[in-house]
Amino acid sequence: MSDATTEPDAPRVRVYWRRGCWFCSSLRRQLADAGLETEEHDIWADEEAAAFVRAHARGSETVPTVDVAGEVRVNPSPSEVLALARAAGIATA
Repeated sequence: MSDATTEPDAPRVRVYWRRGCWFCSSLRRQLADAGLETEEHDIWADEEAAAFVRAHARGSETVPTVDVAGEVRVNPSPSEVLALARAAGIATA
């Protein structure tokens, strides 16, 4: 779901997830169904991503963690992510 044409400084939605996480799968599916482009980071395959999550989840690796244009939420609802994306000008619907 990563958009390779996104400019480096453009606001974006980053989803931090891990394999086997039902909550991650559900969130990712619902965001895709809503048409929201995301940049995805598997914390089990990317130590920097895991460190980012730990920094925002009180030292734990709680996923999904989502960064919407600098606004980080741990285990957010799809509606919360979509509202943040709309507020950041990333999503219009």
